Amino acid sequence: MTARGTEAAETPRKAGYYHLARAVLYREFLLFVRYPANAVGGIVVALFFFGVLFYGGRMVAGQALTDSIEGIVVGYFLWTLSVGAYSSISNDIGSEVQWGTLERHVMTPFGFAPVALLKGVAKIVRTFLTSTIILAVMIVVTGTTLELNLLTIVVVATLTIVSVLGLGLAAGGITVLYKQIGNWLNLLQFGFIVLISAPAFELGWMRFLPLAHGSALLQRAMVDGIRLWEFAPADVAVLVGVAVGYLVLGYAVFQYATRRARQLGVLGDY
Repeated sequence: MTARGTEAAETPRKAGYYHLARAVLYREFLLFVRYPANAVGGIVVALFFFGVLFYGGRMVAGQALTDSIEGIVVGYFLWTLSVGAYSSISNDIGSEVQWGTLERHVMTPFGFAPVALLKGVAKIVRTFLTSTIILAVMIVVTGTTLELNLLTIVVVATLTIVSVLGLGLAAGGITVLYKQIGNWLNLLQFGFIVLISAPAFELGWMRFLPLAHGSALLQRAMVDGIRLWEFAPADVAVLVGVAVGYLVLGYAVFQYATRRARQLGVLGDY
């Protein structure tokens, strides 16, 4: 073998975003498989709270709850998705800070923000799987009937929680800067309930907030059987615009906060 051939053989190929995405997804799969008790525990806790909501509500509200159970099931399904999308980045970064491994993400050739974003996407894929199991159990327990058009549900739900992923990016950046803000992050999760419940009232300007407009469309898709191509183009445009807008805003906040943390020298401090 010639010297040039030897040099070419020893030169490693540059990893691309495809390799990064595959590694992040594989890491998430390993965490799910190797720690099944934690994964199953998350599903059990979510179902426990739904059971309290459903059976406790039937004792208090009776027929009024039964008449609106489809909307409650869809709303709770979206809430589990949104909490997973939001907490995926902020909680993961908080753990990396405590473990002392945050600097590894910063030193990657891809940059910190793309790694955090792809880790959030991987968490969303996992959350979709667990939330689907929760949805199936809720349907069986409540005996309700929903329209489950896979394409419509996946597209609408994904675009809906992308805006929450943007909030998660912003929260992750603030976590890097201030470290301990867990109580504030948990408080915001309960604010999602208000946003998901917004379709029960007149949306108005609230359609431009995360979750609100997407929740209304998901209710129409799963309760009324409206397909993706049957929505008004303006409704789909607002859904896409809100998703992209909050994702870009959250990404910008994340970049600014992490850059500020480097300037202050507190990136890896805890």
